[in-house]
Amino acid sequence: MRLRVFHARNATLALAAVREALGEEAVVLGTRRVAGGVEVTAALDLAEPELIEPEPEPPPSELARHNLGPGLSSVFPGPDLAAALEARLAFEALPEDRPLLLVGPPGAGKTLTCAKLAARAKMAGHTPIVVTADGARAGAVEQLAAFTRLLRLTLAVAAVPEALAKALQTRAPGQLALVDGFGCDPFDEAQAERLYRLIRAAEATPVLVLPAGMDAEESAEVARAFHQLGARHLLPTRLDMARRLGGVLAAACTGLALTEAGIGPQVAHGLQPLSPAWLAARLAGGPDREIRA
Repeated sequence: MRLRVFHARNATLALAAVREALGEEAVVLGTRRVAGGVEVTAALDLAEPELIEPEPEPPPSELARHNLGPGLSSVFPGPDLAAALEARLAFEALPEDRPLLLVGPPGAGKTLTCAKLAARAKMAGHTPIVVTADGARAGAVEQLAAFTRLLRLTLAVAAVPEALAKALQTRAPGQLALVDGFGCDPFDEAQAERLYRLIRAAEATPVLVLPAGMDAEESAEVARAFHQLGARHLLPTRLDMARRLGGVLAAACTGLALTEAGIGPQVAHGLQPLSPAWLAARLAGGPDREIRA
């Protein structure tokens, strides 16, 4: 039995409400006067059990598997993921008006990215300046030197601000200059101060190199720390291997413009310019080096 209580100014209006809500089969169980009118209690015998259905679950988002975290789960709504990415994130080409200083945590892929950028410039007929400021990590100089020798480029080693500034003095107007920064913990005051001094000495544009596949909240915290040191551009790496890209989106949402992405170990063809369409396809599918904007 289904019970309902109706209030109206008079009995006629109350009975009309009963019929409208419960139908002609409703039975009036009681009527009494109350302040402002009458109260009618009515019931309806149900031959079948009344079912109260749960709210329908929303369809799973394309981004659900990318572990965006609670703060980003509703940032990219709607079926048109490319449009949502374009509306929420910035996409820019790497600026070349000033030297590019590749910054990021240890093991992010800065040295390989530097080699890729240098190879692309060389293949286009340009001669970039290549400098490494990572003189402390074992094998760092030798790794980049192996690439520059193959490209027939000179590698300058300048681990202190004064040496870095001097290494870039030969840069001609419009010439691409690439600086491979050291692996920096941006939460360590001494390391952050050292990196800031290098950026100032080189008058460089810091570009954050960050590996894909990191936890979204961790990526966002690291990105914010480098943003405070002057980074305004993001170049994620390992998009060929990472299965979860929530960290990339979280880092970009801190105010960094997405530029290019590392999509493989190949020096000659290991970078992909990022666009909303390419990133949407990558998020919806999986690692696919053949996707093009």
